[in-house]
Amino acid sequence: MQLAGKKIILAVTGSIAAYKTPELVRQLIKAGAQVRVLVTRSAADFVSPLSLETVSKYPVLSSVSDGSQWNNHVEMGRWADVMLIAPCSANTLAKLANGLCDNLVCAVYLSAACPVLIAPAMDEDMWLHPATKNNISRLKSYGNIFIPVGYGELASGLTGEGRMAEPADIVDFASVYLKGNDKHILKGRRALVTAGPTYERIDPVRFIGNFSTGKMGVAIAEELAAHGAAVTLVLGPSALEVSHPGITVKRVESAGEMYNECLEVFPSADIAIMSAAVADYRPTQTSGTKIKKQEGTLDIQLEKTKDILAELGRQKKDGQYLVGFALETDNEEANALKKLEAKNADLVVLNSLRDEGAGFAHDTNKVTLLDRDGRNKELPLAGKKEIARAIVHYIIESKYAETTV
Repeated sequence: MQLAGKKIILAVTGSIAAYKTPELVRQLIKAGAQVRVLVTRSAADFVSPLSLETVSKYPVLSSVSDGSQWNNHVEMGRWADVMLIAPCSANTLAKLANGLCDNLVCAVYLSAACPVLIAPAMDEDMWLHPATKNNISRLKSYGNIFIPVGYGELASGLTGEGRMAEPADIVDFASVYLKGNDKHILKGRRALVTAGPTYERIDPVRFIGNFSTGKMGVAIAEELAAHGAAVTLVLGPSALEVSHPGITVKRVESAGEMYNECLEVFPSADIAIMSAAVADYRPTQTSGTKIKKQEGTLDIQLEKTKDILAELGRQKKDGQYLVGFALETDNEEANALKKLEAKNADLVVLNSLRDEGAGFAHDTNKVTLLDRDGRNKELPLAGKKEIARAIVHYIIESKYAETTV
């Protein structure tokens, strides 16, 4: 764990998810962190400050002045290695985004000289409201880091997005973030990422393709680069633009072109993540001119394309980490585990088309991570950037957490 000796301010705001915070404090301390807790007045309606004091072993502060002493918010903001706001209500999000300072949590936030991690918690309608989205965008532009919300039963009785991440997931997120924040943990590493669809031409104007946009793979490439990796992104037909200086983009059209680029880059890669939706079949013949409409049927013979993941699995050397994606509709986990073994991958990211809001053409995704050590980690429905961050963090924890670079 990267939390040993770290000084953490945990700010608890007015959400029913505050009932989870004593367990969060317990897990942070178990991981070796020093924890000081702040609460808003609304938070005290959902969790007892006494319970937080009991597990943290320190007084819980709720105001700039308690009548007998001044709680120096500037000093607190400079003391911490990280400020963690969990849960962060919609109301507090709005205050932070607009620089309001009417309570101790806001005062410490505005004084913080450390990274700020935010774990939102609210009902789905509030989470999806344009005002909330604008506040989140503004806070991200300030450099704040958001921990993905979960998908499930909400306080309203509805089911949807907006649940605060579970305490164990928050601790894992903070641990990996601080590892990457101490130094670029992947600096000096090379990564290969594929993204988008492939188009297999029938004639000059028609092709066989799929609905992939490349959003998931591009988000993964950007997250790897954010951790210091030198990334080569092999991108199929996509309207997405990539400008991160740590990413070299190689644009391709067909499965064959993607195969050739991957084989050229892979020998020098430390990490390879095959997130592209590569066509399994292509026409055996491509017409050089447009095929004219005619009576009756048109028969197109198809042949298998080369299996990029399988070939990289055959070539994989010790020290290389290979990730595949599995998009399934039936027997999802069994088929993903079969792919993990057959392709000699280290990790498979399972997408189910049965999950609403996941897969192609969405800004969100919901995946399960399955690795060769038998671990199974479900990531709830979240934005693809958040899912990419969780996948990269998982790889770092699995392979590089104890590495000094």
